[in-house]
Order: sequence, then structure tokens, then C-alpha cells
Amino acid sequence: MAGQLIQGLELNGPFPDPRTDTDHQSLVAIYPELAAVSAVDIDVPTAEGGVPGRLYRASDEAVAGLVWVHGGAFVAGDLDMPEAHWVSLYLASHGISVLSLDYRKALHGVKYPAPSNDVLAGWSWAIENLESLGLRTVKDLHLGGASAGAALTAALTGRLRDESGQMPASLLLAYPLVHAELPPLNEDLRRKMAGVPADLAFGQDFIRDINLNFAGSEDNFKDPHAFAGEGDVTGFPPVYIINSESDTLRASGERFADQLEAAGVPVRMETEPDSMHGHLDDPHAGPAKHSIEQMLAWLHDGARMRAPTDNQPSSSH
Repeated sequence: MAGQLIQGLELNGPFPDPRTDTDHQSLVAIYPELAAVSAVDIDVPTAEGGVPGRLYRASDEAVAGLVWVHGGAFVAGDLDMPEAHWVSLYLASHGISVLSLDYRKALHGVKYPAPSNDVLAGWSWAIENLESLGLRTVKDLHLGGASAGAALTAALTGRLRDESGQMPASLLLAYPLVHAELPPLNEDLRRKMAGVPADLAFGQDFIRDINLNFAGSEDNFKDPHAFAGEGDVTGFPPVYIINSESDTLRASGERFADQLEAAGVPVRMETEPDSMHGHLDDPHAGPAKHSIEQMLAWLHDGARMRAPTDNQPSSSH
């Protein structure tokens, strides 16, 4: 299944989105407050030719900033998908400046670390251009992503720590996959997967093939700069994880929360009820609306909204 997906994208390009209510005009019509947001396409310079980004600013002073990276199994997705565009518009309309970042896809021979290098370039650009985000200090700049974007930003956080780079104020991960191979599903998650459509029921083999296509070699499966869950997470900033309830990737998010807690990292984990993988890409549904409000609260609190006092990961159902 993964091979067919990759081959189809390499032969035919991105699949068109059949929805008619997720384009910019439709989003503004449904959420009028989004009309006040300025969205400007930029090109983040790199040695390999540049990374597309989009800068979102509200008319009011920014409360905080976020570098946000969309998902797509490392092979798909773009800045126009709701998981990127709607999320960024909504956060910016509530005082969070956003640099939404694209990256080279693992197609046509592109492999790790190319996508990671692109996200690093975007993070570095944001630090060097704080005024473009309306920020006065890098202490107000957060990092995050969804699915494959969560994998890239979590791994980049470890890379920044190891290379003495500027760490984010916090790390925000939506339905992350941060392990090279999918951890075993517990009984509750196996029950939740009953009835999930086949294209969202990502099995062990699919996950392994997608990650191998990204990593380029099994030798990179244990590289924590490729998969954050494969290494030491000591020294990470506070982390907020939002899992989808009926999503095999929830097993990775749950294990990562345990790893962070064991390493003494402040972590808050929540599971969005009645949701499947990629729920932020469905902006008109209840799970997406609830999750983005939770994200907004986390960012507004400057990562002070974290795990309970006993430092155990929390899960709200």
C-alpha cells in the first residue's frame, strides 16, 4: 500500500482535494475572524534552493509565535491543506503569529536528512526574523507539527539540543509518529480501530515502509535526529501531545509521553474523542475545533499549561 502511494505521487503528482469548503474563501466565509489575518508567502533560503513558507500575522500584537509543519507521511501535503492553512489562520486570528513551513518530500530519491534540514532552515529563519513574526524575544517562539510534521519537529528538537541550537519555548505535536516502527497497540486502541476506513487504518507494515522510504536505510531507524522516540529526550522543552482517539499512531504518541515523563520533561498528553488520524485537516468537525482551542490555550499560556503536579501525562476523553 505504501509503495503504491509513493509510486502514484511520483508518477502523477499530488492528489487533488475533492472538498469544496476548505479553500481560503470558504474558510473566511465560515470563520469571519480569519479575514483579519495577513498571509504572505515567503521563500526560506537554503543551500539546496529554498523552502516554501507562509507567514501569518494578525492585526493585533502577537502573544507568541509558532513554526508549524504539516503532515502527509513525508510524501504529501502542502501549505494549502487545512492542517496547515486553517490551523495557521485560526491561531493567527487569536494572537499567535505562525510560520507555516513546507519541506522536500521523500519522493524521487529525496531522503533523510533533506526534509529535516528544510525544517531546520525554517526554524533558523524564524529566529533571525522575529520582527516578521511580531515577537520581541525568542523565548516566545514555539515549534510544532502534525503527523509527519510532528515527527520532523520532534526530531529537530533533539538535534537543536545536541548541536547547541536555540531550543523552542515548547513543542506542540498533533497525532505524532516519532518511532521508526509502530509500537504495539493496547486493547483499548485495537477496539477503537474497529470500523476505521482502510485509508486511515495505518498498520505496522505501512508505517515501517513509509518510515523506511523517508529514512533511506534501516541504519537510520535508530537515529534520534530522524525519529525522536528512538533516543534520549532529556532536556526537551515542555511538550503538548494531542492524539487522535481512533488512530494507530496514538501508540507512538502515548509511548513518547511516557519517555518524556521518565526523562523529567514537562508533558501534557490528551486524546481527542471521536477523532481519527489527521483530524485537524477537517476544520468544520468538532474534534478539529476542540483541538485547535486546546492548542491556542497552550500557546497563550506560554507552555505553562503542562502536566499535572505529579508530572504524569494526562489524557482527556
